[in-house]
Amino acid sequence: MTRWVTTLIVANLAIFLLTLSNPILIREFAFLPVEILVRPWTLVTYMFLHGGWSHILFNMIGLFFFGPPLETFLGEKRFLLLYGISGLAAAVLSGVSPFTPIIGASGAVYGVFLGFAYFWPKQMIYIWGVFPIQARWLVVIMTGLSLYGGFGGAPDGIAHFAHLGGFLGAWLYLRWAVQKARENVSRPEVVKVSRSDIERWKAIDGERLHDVNREELDRIQSKLSGEGASALTPAEKAFLDRFSDR
Repeated sequence: MTRWVTTLIVANLAIFLLTLSNPILIREFAFLPVEILVRPWTLVTYMFLHGGWSHILFNMIGLFFFGPPLETFLGEKRFLLLYGISGLAAAVLSGVSPFTPIIGASGAVYGVFLGFAYFWPKQMIYIWGVFPIQARWLVVIMTGLSLYGGFGGAPDGIAHFAHLGGFLGAWLYLRWAVQKARENVSRPEVVKVSRSDIERWKAIDGERLHDVNREELDRIQSKLSGEGASALTPAEKAFLDRFSDR
C-alpha cells in the first residue's frame, strides 16, 4: 500500500460509515450538474459519497489493487492529480443529465484503471480471481459497457457518462504528462549523483515490489550498471529515489 491510496480508502470508508447514520449528508454533498455554480464544492465532495456497500466495495477494491503501483510509478503528486482530474472530468461529463445527481468515487477510480492500463497495457488482470484479461482490453470492455449503458442500455441507476468522463480525464492528463516528460528529456537537466545514491539504488529489493514495478526497476538498474548514472533520465532517478526511500 502507498500513502495516498491508503488515505483515500480510509477517507471514503469513514465518510461512508458517517452517511449510514446521517443520510441527509448525501443529499447535501452530492453533485447535481444544474447546481454547479451555486454549489461548486460538490465537484469534490461527491467523490467521497457512496450509495451502498456494493458501490463502495467495488471502488475501493479497484483502488486497492491498481492504485499502489500507479502511485509508486507516477509519484504522489501526479497520482493525486490524475485521481482528482478524473473525478472532476467525470462530474463535468455527467452534465449530459443536468438534473440527475451523482455520487461515488467511480469516475476517479476509472481514471486509475486507465492509468494502470496506459503504462502496463499487457498486464494480466484476473476478474474475480479466475478469468484472465489484459489490462488494455479490460478498459476497452469497460468503455464499451459505459457507452452502451449511457446511450442505449436499460436504465440502471449507474452514472455511465461519469465513468466515461473518468477515462477521458485520465487520458487527457496522461497525454499532457507524457508529452511534458518527453520535453524534459529533450532538454535534460543536470542532476548530481553521489556514490551513496548509486549504492542506495542498487540495494533496492525488487522481490518486495509489484510485478510491473519490479520490471521497471530491473530495466533501470540494468541501464545504471551498463551505462552509468549519467545515462539515467530525471524520471528514472526519481523512480529509484521513491523506492529507495521506502
